[in-house]
Amino acid sequence: MKKIVTFGEIMLRLAPNGYYRFFQNDQMQATFGGGEANVAVSLANFGMESVYVTKLPAHAIGQSAVNSLRAFGVDTTKIVRGGDRVGIYYLEKGASQRGSVCIYDRAHSAIAEATPADFDWDAIFEGADWFHFTGITPALGGELVEICRQACVAAKAHGVKVSCDLNYRGKLWTREAARAAMTELCKYVDVCISNEEDAKDVFGIEAEGSDIYGGKLDHKGYESVAKQLAEKFGFEKVAITLRSSISASDNDWAGMLYDGEACHFSKSYHLHIVDRVGGGDSFGAGLIYSLLSGKSSQGAIEFAVAASALKHSVEGDFNRVSVSEVEKLAGGDGSGRVQR
Repeated sequence: MKKIVTFGEIMLRLAPNGYYRFFQNDQMQATFGGGEANVAVSLANFGMESVYVTKLPAHAIGQSAVNSLRAFGVDTTKIVRGGDRVGIYYLEKGASQRGSVCIYDRAHSAIAEATPADFDWDAIFEGADWFHFTGITPALGGELVEICRQACVAAKAHGVKVSCDLNYRGKLWTREAARAAMTELCKYVDVCISNEEDAKDVFGIEAEGSDIYGGKLDHKGYESVAKQLAEKFGFEKVAITLRSSISASDNDWAGMLYDGEACHFSKSYHLHIVDRVGGGDSFGAGLIYSLLSGKSSQGAIEFAVAASALKHSVEGDFNRVSVSEVEKLAGGDGSGRVQR
């Protein structure tokens, strides 16, 4: 069984019921989620040995976050306990022409105030095959850029493959800060994951001839983006998600994988969205699973996109689907018919 380590922040997610606006009534759904935690859950569901690393308070809310991961079989033994608060994000799900809204309340969270001394990366990477983090984690401030750098250095020393989802978040840091930090961290990355906007926001690399708001995506433009990223940093592979946003409720969804020799495009899915948060994370998890399982480049991108397509039908951050469900969709059965 392959062992994957992910590192980041798990947050308390507070969201109105259904498609209500904030405080349209007096109820909020409380769940947990966060980029790398979402990846860890998907990989555990796929049968991998999934290890999640973060820092959480030792109080009841911190323990509830740990328990939410344990429920899926994620290894939480490397989670550091300390600090005073769990980060929070508020989510108002959009519908039709009203976009979703995400408000962060994560300043001074336990992970944001972590120090390099909190993490013994040599012990964490013992027996590991893969390490995954996102651009969200170094964006949290404090010493997290350095902590991520030390994690990457240790991963490479242990012969561990490193993947990073650029995941630019303008509410967390500026483009200039992101470019400086990610330029340093990407030196250690083997597999880069991006979307239509991240490469432009972080590195100024833009897909020509595409209009993500008008539903126009030009394949040649994304081939150029992937090759430029690979050339700049020496990535072995670059994966790009391709989302055409027709409305908040309906998107077209596909992906591309550049493997250093050729660009492989998946089939495209028309999605009627239940919950899109975690869609990119489920793509990343599907890609990691596929590459560790020895799938071909075409098979890997088909599996990753299918896994993510299914996530858009699942409430909450975590993707609650199995390998067999993903394989069925990737194989062409997207009818949605009742299974009896």
